[in-house]
Amino acid sequence: MKRLASLDALRGCTVAAMLLVNDPGDWSHVYAPLEHSAWNGCTPTDLVFPFFLFVVGVSVALAILPRLEQGASPAALTRAAMWRALRILALGVAINVVAAWLLPHAHLRFPGVLQRIALCFAGVALFAVYTKSRTQWLAIAALLLGYWGLLLLGGSLEPWANIASRVDSAVFGRFVYLIDPATGRGHDPEGLLGTLPSLASTLLGLRAGCWLRREKFRALLLAGIACLLLGALWSLWLPLNKNLWTPSFVLWTAGWATLALLAFHWLIDRRGWPALGRRFGVNAIAAYAGSELMQILLPALGWQEPIYQHLFAGWMTPWFGPYAPSLAFAAAFVMLWWLIVWAMDRRGVHFKL
Repeated sequence: MKRLASLDALRGCTVAAMLLVNDPGDWSHVYAPLEHSAWNGCTPTDLVFPFFLFVVGVSVALAILPRLEQGASPAALTRAAMWRALRILALGVAINVVAAWLLPHAHLRFPGVLQRIALCFAGVALFAVYTKSRTQWLAIAALLLGYWGLLLLGGSLEPWANIASRVDSAVFGRFVYLIDPATGRGHDPEGLLGTLPSLASTLLGLRAGCWLRREKFRALLLAGIACLLLGALWSLWLPLNKNLWTPSFVLWTAGWATLALLAFHWLIDRRGWPALGRRFGVNAIAAYAGSELMQILLPALGWQEPIYQHLFAGWMTPWFGPYAPSLAFAAAFVMLWWLIVWAMDRRGVHFKL
């Protein structure tokens, strides 16, 4: 199957959304839809990372499975996938090391977004190469039901006291995203235990990618609706929660991602609409990793605050209040990186780990 512009566009729009929500001018003034839920719930921002993991699964279906069907060695495909996963994981850790080194109030953190992407990519690649669809569906069910059981056995879903946070504290110690000063317990939204349901998100993307390859659009539509309904129903007993990556959250976000995949494919590949976001999509890792490094370097060099004050907040705040300049800075940050990936794409430079 040829490379789909719609998938690059969906991946790219997801990366652009990541940059938009990760880089406000002032973290104290962010519009509510551009913030993560404080704990339970699901804002538009909470959809971004699950969408990316879902797209990872779709990409595996469109990139690895055709090669397997054409006679490529499973061992060779596995080695290539594992090495790529290791490079992505190492890049994520390296970015965290740079942040801890350069930013005065930062501390070293081992988990992270790229690290979770790497683990989920490795897992879904193994499932794609060595298992059939029935086994993959059983794995999705086992991951969701098993993780639900672990959360229930943990006794609490509250911050710091839940089993995911306790596991992260036991494994990583203080090298996690947040530390509760009162108890010394840690929590990481990309922690170890939460990677299990995240793999289920990626496997759902793999199954959606297989349907897309076979042009089973009705199945995609029905699956998207079913995931939304099941996620909403499950949330009556187990809340939607990105920090814990609850099974209800997996299904709810996978439902939206499936419908988005279908809509992008229908409008771009079938109807010829422009593939907005494609430039980000073909250089997704470069854009995300580069933006993270820039997010570290600007404040480390003492440049971010003067840039924000002189170009945005200083003249916009009296006219529009403090939220508009914060959003304008984030939008300008996205546009800067769009120009970078546009130039890279024009020169045929596609950074792949």
